[in-house]
Amino acid sequence: MIEVRFHGRGGQGAVTSAELMALAAISEGKYAQGFPSFGPERRGAPVMAFLRIDQAPIKTREKVYTPDVIVVQDPSVSEIVDVTAGLKDDGVIVINSPRSPEELRRKHSFKHRLAVVDASKIAQETLGVPIVNTTMLGALIKATGLIAPESLDGPLAERFGKIGAKNAAAMRQAFELTTVEG
Repeated sequence: MIEVRFHGRGGQGAVTSAELMALAAISEGKYAQGFPSFGPERRGAPVMAFLRIDQAPIKTREKVYTPDVIVVQDPSVSEIVDVTAGLKDDGVIVINSPRSPEELRRKHSFKHRLAVVDASKIAQETLGVPIVNTTMLGALIKATGLIAPESLDGPLAERFGKIGAKNAAAMRQAFELTTVEG
């Protein structure tokens, strides 16, 4: 089983990201869960969402404590939350940042494998808004190979209707531009 923890801010779509990935994995015949961390979240406050994907039925229903992957949608969250807490030694950090992996390692003392993409820039240019949830899914897929990128096309079209194609384009652009290091 692969477990993913998403870190973002309220209103950035961390919960939507987890749900979309779960739907895409299910469309591939896998088992998946995508769910939020419930609490007093409000727009702009740090939030978490969780994702599990497996080839076998998933029996656990608790939050993810020792993720294989961390997705950081808003790099400022890493200033106030230990986003790497519980991350497995061989885990990967997928982060939205215009900085290089080397700069991020120096700034945050990251020891894990890094996948870096400027998702904010891609989202602004492709979608016209700095909401990076679908863009970061491209980076997550590039870093992990959890699903095929085309498996998101259906869930994106269903969730976003006529702007589903733009979200798919942002996801694919992030997939192409993500730098995976370590």
